[in-house]
Amino acid sequence: MSIFTPAMVIGAIILYFSIIIGASLILSRRGGRASDFFRGSGKSPWAVVAIAMISTSISGVTFVSVPGMVAASEFSYLQMALGFIAGYVVIAYVLLPLYYRRRTNSLYCYLETRFGQWSYRSGAAFFLLSKVLGCGVKMYLTAIVLQLVLFAPLGIPFWVNAALTMAAVYLYTFRGGVRTLVWTDMMQTLCLLGTVVLSIIFIGKGMGLDFGGICSTVRDSGMTRIWFLDDARDTRYFWKQFLAGMFTTIAMTGLDQDMMQKNLSCRSLRQSRKNMLSYGVAFVPVNFLFLCLGVLLYSFASSRGIEVSKPDDLFPTIACGSPGDGAAPYMPPVVSLLFVLGLVSAAFSSSGSSLTSITTSVTVDLLRADRRLPEQRLRRVRSAVHIAAAAVMGVVIAAFRLIGSESVINAVYTVASYTYGPLLGLFAFGIFTRRRVLDKAVPFICTTSPLICLVLATRSEQWFGWKIGFELLIINAALTFIGLTAVSFRSGRGHQHTT
Repeated sequence: MSIFTPAMVIGAIILYFSIIIGASLILSRRGGRASDFFRGSGKSPWAVVAIAMISTSISGVTFVSVPGMVAASEFSYLQMALGFIAGYVVIAYVLLPLYYRRRTNSLYCYLETRFGQWSYRSGAAFFLLSKVLGCGVKMYLTAIVLQLVLFAPLGIPFWVNAALTMAAVYLYTFRGGVRTLVWTDMMQTLCLLGTVVLSIIFIGKGMGLDFGGICSTVRDSGMTRIWFLDDARDTRYFWKQFLAGMFTTIAMTGLDQDMMQKNLSCRSLRQSRKNMLSYGVAFVPVNFLFLCLGVLLYSFASSRGIEVSKPDDLFPTIACGSPGDGAAPYMPPVVSLLFVLGLVSAAFSSSGSSLTSITTSVTVDLLRADRRLPEQRLRRVRSAVHIAAAAVMGVVIAAFRLIGSESVINAVYTVASYTYGPLLGLFAFGIFTRRRVLDKAVPFICTTSPLICLVLATRSEQWFGWKIGFELLIINAALTFIGLTAVSFRSGRGHQHTT
């Protein structure tokens, strides 16, 4: 049962998007060129990009799932956050110099230069698959919450919800692309972080706690264990989490057109590196806040006898619900409104960035429009692709309605393990070896590796007594690397290489 009227939510969301869309239109007045959309013309201030990247990386999944995972995983997620920092260091000192030397619209052009056309298209295809599925999971989570608190009370079906969601994302990304996203995402990051802090304060107040009481409740909850070093078979084991966090960051940020478009919009390699390291370090305190919020939510639920069927339902249930039968709501209306605005700001920042990167990859990697079309025609093609990408994402969100998951954040990382693994293997082989590969064999290798991983993930505990967790990404990348090694040869011997 919602504790505020749909009109209140509609009014708040309309105001929020009026500000974001208005800012987007103002910032894109002098833009419109392909370089503005794809790379922001290389003029974005690094500090703005660093703040913007926080909301892009967090998304609505973190906003809902991280607090809910505390009961089962405690604070072990911080082990993964430390791995994130190590991954950002690798990106800053290995990948960023590579990208800045080439200054291409798409990251995957590197694969064409290094290996050939089939490798290039394989990398782009796996990125698009990764981004469509990953963004679909994230936006599905947002859509079901909006359906619960807004659209269902109005009698609006879920498919209309999905269509309106992607229409809103399209409106503030269609014109300026990366040039405007870095600024609008910075605004959404500040909104997101303010929402988390205020939610902690109001939930603590609802339990009669001051700041000291909040700290004591979190500390004494029995859910704050960070280090898991005693059982290597546990999915929470430190090295599993740390290495998974590190390689997930390298793959999902360093090899992701979505995430790197903003970073490459900085004025120089030095500024981009400062941006990368700054927001990488910021992930530890930001995720710590989300975990503390989760402890308070579980403590509140326990004190009120609230039963939560799934971890992802914890925050929505307490923020937007009541016991029913005319009983007083769990939280004051301001908490409900904060929850909706925080979720919207996180989810729409991530999806806006995803939509822009999908448009870039299809236009540059699949259609090759930036190489063969003049500026005016390129803008028309890019606009058509942008509309089509928004429509496809709406369909994907509606399709995810048929899929359930105990924790959406686990679903996101599982999808990433299968789809980013081949990308990680391809780039690792290209960077750390000097060998060429049989280019036409690359699509087969990149498809076979995830299939082998699927078998291992379902049978590893039965065969080896080892339950594979987030380290599946590393295994997938290693299998791809081994496959590439098997079809590799020394360069310069009658090899006709496409550039």
